[in-house]
Amino acid sequence: MLPVNFTVSLYITPVASRCYSHGKVESDEEFDARWVTYFSKPDIDAWELRKGMNTLIGYDLVPEAKILDSALRACRRLNDLASAIRILEAVKDKAGPHKDIYPYLIQELTPTLTELGISTPEELGIDKL
Repeated sequence: MLPVNFTVSLYITPVASRCYSHGKVESDEEFDARWVTYFSKPDIDAWELRKGMNTLIGYDLVPEAKILDSALRACRRLNDLASAIRILEAVKDKAGPHKDIYPYLIQELTPTLTELGISTPEELGIDKL
């Protein structure tokens, strides 16, 4: 039994804690180079390709054309046309309401798409499904 004059404090003061990262901040060029290197690995497999694209699409950005070029070339090395088209669909979806981003990326990627023999979702007519 507690003594009569004993009080229990029900209020706990919050402890100020900061969760700041002390790591190096990656520049845009380093970010792009990291992803180009990732997709340029000669021994990349289909799982790594999908994992990389899922991670990349999960960021709050639309990937640069040089990253997408590298990813599409990885699809070609794997002979995976479905993944290449899915990448283009994901980028169009990621661009969202910014209607000028996707046409710009397609314009930048047209030489690569032609070289690799990859059709866009619009050329295949699957954007209307």
